[in-house]
Amino acid sequence: MWQLFVATCWMLLPGPIYGCQQEASTTNPEANMNISQIISYWGYPYEKYDIVTKDGYVLGVFRIPHGRKCPRTAPKPVVYLQHGFIASASNWISNLPHNSLGFLLADAGYDVWMGNSRGNTWSRKHLKFSTKSPEYWAFSLDEMAKYDLPATINFIIEKTGQEQLYYVGHSQGTTIAFIAFSTNAELSKRIKIFFALAPVTTVKYTQNPMRKFTILSRQVFKVLFGDKMVYPHTFFNQIIATKVCNRKIFHHICSKFLFFLTGSDPNNLNMSRLDVYLSQNPAGTSVQNMLHWAQAVNSGQFQAFDWGTPEQNMMHFHQLTPPLYNVSKMEVPTAMWSGGQDIVADLKDVENLLPKIRRLVYYKLIPHYNHVDFYLGEDAPYEVYQDLIRLMQEYLQN
Repeated sequence: MWQLFVATCWMLLPGPIYGCQQEASTTNPEANMNISQIISYWGYPYEKYDIVTKDGYVLGVFRIPHGRKCPRTAPKPVVYLQHGFIASASNWISNLPHNSLGFLLADAGYDVWMGNSRGNTWSRKHLKFSTKSPEYWAFSLDEMAKYDLPATINFIIEKTGQEQLYYVGHSQGTTIAFIAFSTNAELSKRIKIFFALAPVTTVKYTQNPMRKFTILSRQVFKVLFGDKMVYPHTFFNQIIATKVCNRKIFHHICSKFLFFLTGSDPNNLNMSRLDVYLSQNPAGTSVQNMLHWAQAVNSGQFQAFDWGTPEQNMMHFHQLTPPLYNVSKMEVPTAMWSGGQDIVADLKDVENLLPKIRRLVYYKLIPHYNHVDFYLGEDAPYEVYQDLIRLMQEYLQN
């Protein structure tokens, strides 16, 4: 679908260039920056760390240790932000400072850390494997939960000297947390509150257009997509973001493609920043991760990846079929927000999840929200962030 978008815009691009010179185009400076540069551009301090997982993946993690007007006093309460599918840490700083959760938390007195899942733009290294090898890309949600989160959270705990931190996840960032916190009791003790934005465990009722691919066999799927990476950010993506989507004439079509996989809420989007949103995304993931999501759609279960044969499953799980994940085993206090226009985290799936959360401390349904409004919506500070920060402050006093 993204390739179709690129082709469409290339065909339309000569119009505004040669036929509509009177229309000025404005590219936001951040559209040509990396994550560290964006943080610094707005006057915030930043740090970057490479964290090595037990299975050899090198994850890029970014830190905003304090806000612009907050002196660096120690210790500050720590917040960890985890992005969703084919996304990156840039999600949390793509809007203006008064609208971006990463900046708002830093200004509210928190030590903010932003993770990147293996295989995305900022976490594409391994101690042994090349990204050109299928071995590097042999991962999905299971490995992100089993290796990425423990490595990152334990590193942050050690670096900051804190005993616990707050965890904020969006979409797949909630999925891997539900897996990790329900299977790793020691890790779950490190979490003060788990804030789940657009929570996803099962996707039985998802209306995401990508579900059409779930009818394909694994063999056909790999013929179409290969066995390595899908949805990387490319040079052509960058050109479309900074040379096409920065023009008002293309704002409508660019927003349509942005909302294609997530549900529509165009009135809640800052159209003038489309070039920034699209210059960082998509950030890529593995074909195996896509296969895991396809499996979840077909089965309706919250389950580990099926390696394809009983023998392979036995080798990975010591049983013939992939184990189911039991969210009700999770002991972490949890706050959740869902959207009424979210075609990824469908409300039926969320409603099935809610009774399984043993320590649900807060839940809010926002009727007009789509899947990306939780980090891009102009009213997110009002609809989500103010209550999120309030809950953090209440737990600080406990």
